[in-house]
Amino acid sequence: MSGAATAPAAGAAEAPATAPAPAGGPAGPFAGTGTMVRFALRRDRVRLPVWLGLLTLTTAASVGSFQSTYPEPADRATVAETFRSPAGLAMSGPERYLDGGYSLGAMTAHQLLGFFTLAVGLMAVLTVVRHSRVEEESGRAELVRSGVLGRHAQLAAALLVAGGACLLLGALLAGTLASMGVEGVTAGGAALYGAASATLGLAFTGAAGVAAQVTPFSRGATGLGCAVLGAAYALRAVGDVGPSAFSWLSPIGWAQRAYPFLDDRWWPLLLHLGLAAAATVAAFWLSTRRDLGAGLRPARPGRPGAVAWLAMPFGLAFRLGRGLTLGFAAGALLFGVMLGSVLSDAEQMLEEVEEMAAQLVGASTTDIFISVCLTILAGAGLAAVVAALTRARAEETGGRAEPLLATALSRTAWIGGQLAFALGGATLVLLAAGLGLGAAGAASVGDAALLPEVALASLAYAPAVWFTGGVTLALYGWFPRATAAAWAIPGYAMGVVFLGEVVNLPRALRELSPLTHVPSVPAEGFEAVPLLVLTFLATGLSWLGVLGLRRRDLGLP
Repeated sequence: MSGAATAPAAGAAEAPATAPAPAGGPAGPFAGTGTMVRFALRRDRVRLPVWLGLLTLTTAASVGSFQSTYPEPADRATVAETFRSPAGLAMSGPERYLDGGYSLGAMTAHQLLGFFTLAVGLMAVLTVVRHSRVEEESGRAELVRSGVLGRHAQLAAALLVAGGACLLLGALLAGTLASMGVEGVTAGGAALYGAASATLGLAFTGAAGVAAQVTPFSRGATGLGCAVLGAAYALRAVGDVGPSAFSWLSPIGWAQRAYPFLDDRWWPLLLHLGLAAAATVAAFWLSTRRDLGAGLRPARPGRPGAVAWLAMPFGLAFRLGRGLTLGFAAGALLFGVMLGSVLSDAEQMLEEVEEMAAQLVGASTTDIFISVCLTILAGAGLAAVVAALTRARAEETGGRAEPLLATALSRTAWIGGQLAFALGGATLVLLAAGLGLGAAGAASVGDAALLPEVALASLAYAPAVWFTGGVTLALYGWFPRATAAAWAIPGYAMGVVFLGEVVNLPRALRELSPLTHVPSVPAEGFEAVPLLVLTFLATGLSWLGVLGLRRRDLGLP
């Protein structure tokens, strides 16, 4: 009887190996692309609408702000003269926008398009990497490729989703701007503005596809894509100040030289489409030159033996997150330098900000400008601490945390190392921003004492960063699936900074941002009490997060 019972079991075990092949012959290279697109849209059903909504609403709110702040041509002419300096052109766009009366439409394209396209490019890069390289790194791509799925289906789906999001964003921008009825914002210019944003997004979508083939790691692919973004912005800035040939090497320069609401030139967008097509073809070709899960650039061999500090929780967290943190620090440093370079023009740039000047009685124009810049730069610190701590969630879901915690390493020590690195790294990002702003500002106004003053003032935002880290850890400890919701804190904080005055946000809603409770040094006097309260709350939330991690099961989906 035992032999009869085991025979069917053996046959059942062999059944998958002898199953007939699917009808229709071998799958083509793009087989299953539609299914993968639906799967990617299902995963990004919240992420992409948030991106599209924020970018559209931010543009609309900014145009409304321009209309209410600069209603008369004389007001806009004053602003135009402010931006004619080399620093102003480097931050905004080509001088051609400043001629011809500087209408509200020209002001919109001049002041928004350069920065806005950075956000569009970032959305494209993150989306492509998320649905291509991240899938390979996690092992899911190999699993789905074992079925009837073509070699290029995964990459094609990533490019289609990111490109479709860019096209939808362009349509939303065109429709929103055209419907606002703002003087100088014509329907044709709105269509060109939306098309320029969409085609630039397509160009960076293709570039992200190439970046995903180069490195075997998602962090490296994201960093490479962001480096291309930064290089494009830098070339645009150099070309707007100096030889214009540099701007023609940048996709951002192409978008700005379409001159929406001014000359309405459509032909520069053909350069975007050409770059997008060439980069897409290159991405598919390069994907055939490497193995699944590998990159064109081989991983660097490690040391024969691990260094001692790598065996400690903080050392491991440092090793895993140093690249991301250094990237945030470098970006904050460069952005601080850009803002500090216009410090000598601060008085002219803040002439219209009468309400802020009235609130900060006795503060110099330079101090007010520095305080505004530090608040903006503090957003990089908030984002850095959330990015570092959400990595703990990735380590858990990726199955890499469990082998560590199976040893003598306790959960408290493991997450403590992650927390210490996240808080320390984010504080370093703040300091880098302050050093960049202080150094460039000191050179701009000829006052060397600004460097240490601004660097110390930047550290006043550290308790707000620590509070954000505490909220992130509390979410991770008790509600691991909601860990990504911590990104709402830096997003909301930056929304309050940029749009709080524009939309007349009630004071109670502004105070939900941790940055609101930081004294505006050096324009205001230093107050320790709100910073101590933020630090106390950060400590309590961090302890709560550690307690939640110790009480729940590991590896929750």
